[in-house]
Amino acid sequence: MEARAQIAQEMAELAIDFLSSLDTAQEKLAAWPFPSDGERERWFYTPTDHGGVTLGSLTSPQERKALRFVASGLSVAGYVTLATIIGLDNILDQVEGWKINWGRDRGRDPGLYYLRVFGTPGNTGSWSWRFGGHHVSIQHTIVDGMIVASTPCFFGADPASSPLLGSAPLRPLAGPEDLAHDVVLSLTDEQLHRALLSPNAPTDLVTTNRAIIEEGETPLHLKYIWRDVFDGELLDLVDTIQINADKAAGLTPADLAALSYTKQPKGIFVKDFDSNQREAIRKLLDTYLYRVPDALAELEAAKYEGDKINDLAFAWAGSTQPGQPHYYRMQAPQLLVEYDNTQRAANHVHTLWRNPDNDFGRDILAEHLKNHH
Repeated sequence: MEARAQIAQEMAELAIDFLSSLDTAQEKLAAWPFPSDGERERWFYTPTDHGGVTLGSLTSPQERKALRFVASGLSVAGYVTLATIIGLDNILDQVEGWKINWGRDRGRDPGLYYLRVFGTPGNTGSWSWRFGGHHVSIQHTIVDGMIVASTPCFFGADPASSPLLGSAPLRPLAGPEDLAHDVVLSLTDEQLHRALLSPNAPTDLVTTNRAIIEEGETPLHLKYIWRDVFDGELLDLVDTIQINADKAAGLTPADLAALSYTKQPKGIFVKDFDSNQREAIRKLLDTYLYRVPDALAELEAAKYEGDKINDLAFAWAGSTQPGQPHYYRMQAPQLLVEYDNTQRAANHVHTLWRNPDNDFGRDILAEHLKNHH
């Protein structure tokens, strides 16, 4: 059986097993009709209501079924990374002095990760699912028993680096950071001149959590990337965080224009890399594609084998020195990767893999609807 079908079948079986364990109130949160596009295409990476039933509201057996289902959409490394990111909320709670609540009983809460299924899992028709919470957003769309989309896919880490007993720190997203530095530090002066969009890094991902990316997008204000509109003390807090971040970044209108998203990739193309640089960027790209099950990731990776990777562009902003605020972007047909590490003195990482043409299976679903209805 083809990988997209085999993994979709396993997902469907585990989704049914999970949903069948829920009571009526839980099922109302977890099971929604498909497409429900107004909700299905909303996604977040902030500690807000992501929509669905929360891990913390489940019994232990239910939570185990939920996580087993979620793991079916990830590689082993992807699931370990996800589980570590969830655990970081306990660390962040301590870092922030157990204070910030973000409008909920506990601001940093590993129980507030949300799972929702859209449609009826099975081998016919269309369905999808989403799992998300602070610094996590994954989703898969399935049409007639085949996975047709696995993006947007977001992983973040705050703190990006935390002390452990011994010499090595805990760094769940070390790969996307260290391998990118391998690439940028390998560039000649002339190559770096072409790759560098701005000497100042943006305060967040340029495309943030928009459902659809348009030409000329720049980062949204922090207050717009939550489900609910803030007021009172929380609005003051968010505005203060944004003001301080903007001040630290030193971004000018020219910087923002240079960093803005365009359908035509910015930066330097891999066709102008030497063999060692090509190998380095290939390894970097794999840290995004191999978040999903290996057999599925291999199909994605095949799109960039050999000379196919020549159309991939690499762009950088900020310092090239490790430990300093920086941002990078990789872009090719049907691919957008973004990375940002500027907040908390460059100890707060956001990473994102998207397909601007087919996020949420949008294009394939449109074609399916055209051909079958």
